[in-house]
Amino acid sequence: MSVLDFGQQPIARQAAEALRDRLRASGALQVADADLGRAAAKGIGYSGSLNLTITEARDLGAALAAEFYIIGDAQTLRRSSFEKPVYFESYCSIFLVSTRTGKLLFWDRPSFVNDEATRAEALLSQYIADNAFTTRLLAAVRKAQDEERLQRTVLNPSVDAVIEEAPEDETTAANQGLRLPRPYRRLRPGYPDTAARAEAEAVVDVAVDVGADGEVGEIQIVRWAGFGLDESTVATVRQLHFFPAMKNSAPIAMRVLLRYNFRKPPR
Repeated sequence: MSVLDFGQQPIARQAAEALRDRLRASGALQVADADLGRAAAKGIGYSGSLNLTITEARDLGAALAAEFYIIGDAQTLRRSSFEKPVYFESYCSIFLVSTRTGKLLFWDRPSFVNDEATRAEALLSQYIADNAFTTRLLAAVRKAQDEERLQRTVLNPSVDAVIEEAPEDETTAANQGLRLPRPYRRLRPGYPDTAARAEAEAVVDVAVDVGADGEVGEIQIVRWAGFGLDESTVATVRQLHFFPAMKNSAPIAMRVLLRYNFRKPPR
C-alpha cells in the first residue's frame, strides 16, 4: 500500500502521515515509504489529480509498485456565511485505488468546521486515526482482493459476444459503412449532494455496450471521479434506450464511449 501526500498545506502532509501511521499500526498491510512514493509519482508526472482514467490509474500504481494506493486532497479553508462571519473548514478527500484494475474502490471526504483552524484540523486528524475509518478502508481492500482473486481463478470463463468498438466520430463511422447508436432521449446525470459538498468538478467517461436491440448492456467506468458522480452517471446510463448501430442496413451491437462533464452549479 502506498499513501501519497494530500497536497501542499501542512494539514495535507499531517493527514497523509496520520493515515500511514494508522495503516501500519493495523498490521494488515505493508505501507510504502512516503519519500519513495513522492519520487515515483513525480517521476511519471502525477500532479495530484483525483479524476483519472483506468489507464492513468494503473500507470500510477505501477510506478508506485503497490497493489493498492491512496491519493487525496486535504485543506483548511477560511469560510464565512450568514450565520457565522468567519469560521474554518478542514477536509480531506481520500481515494483508494487498485493498481491491477485501475478502479476507484473507495472514497470518503470527512469535513469538520470550527471557529478555530487548529481545532478543525484536530477533529479531521482524529477521524482519520479512528479505528472505524481504518476498518472501512481495510474492508474495501479485502473485498477487492477477493474479487480480483476470483477473476484470476475462474476455470471456465464465459465467452463474451464480439462487440464492435465505435469509431471516434460520425465521419469515420460513415466511411466504414456504420451508423453509430443514438439515444432516443438524452439524459443528464444529477449532481449529487456529496459532490456539491465537495464542490467537485470532473469528467466521467463510461464505455457502454449497446445491443442490436438498442438496449444498454454492460457499463464500465473508464474515467472515475468519486464523490458520487460515478454512481450518478451509471444510474442515468441504465435509463437510456438507443436506436441501435447499423452496418449494411442491419442492426449490430456496439460499444460506445459516453462522456459527462460535471460542474458545480452556480450559487
